[in-house]
Amino acid sequence: MQPIPFVDLKLQYATIKTEIDEAISEIINNTAFIGGSAVNRFEENYKNYCNIKHCIGVANGTDAIRIALYALGVGVGDEVILPVNTFIATSEAVTQLGARIVFVDNDPETYNIDVSKIEAAITEHTKAIIVVHLYGQIAEMDALMAIAKKHNLKVIEDAAQAHAATYKDKPVGSF
Repeated sequence: MQPIPFVDLKLQYATIKTEIDEAISEIINNTAFIGGSAVNRFEENYKNYCNIKHCIGVANGTDAIRIALYALGVGVGDEVILPVNTFIATSEAVTQLGARIVFVDNDPETYNIDVSKIEAAITEHTKAIIVVHLYGQIAEMDALMAIAKKHNLKVIEDAAQAHAATYKDKPVGSF
């Protein structure tokens, strides 16, 4: 019996090999390893797609979340609410700034943060909520944003697992 791989990246690559190889060749030929026209095109295209004012490419998801938290002033003594069902990068970004992680359980139907449990996790030290949209499914953004507004909290969206998904016709990453 031949095992079925959980993810077959080689097969995925094979379906778009020419396009990928051409894009990589362009980067190498232009020695545009940091920034450059390809990054500029991505930022502009993604910004327009999400109908947002700014898009800044960074090295990885951990950096993106850490930079966003830093820009919001999150640091030592602060708390950040996260869903329990997320990749380590989400919590790592919080701890890199010396803030404390407060996990909130997930909704068993969507695997996203259970919005009904967020308010119970909020304390006087809570500064932000990181919502992680998973498997193309979007968290309940209306309810989540209402809670954030009520408690004067910032919201960061991690949409790495939900690019091109929308919530009530609004692209993830644009809340």
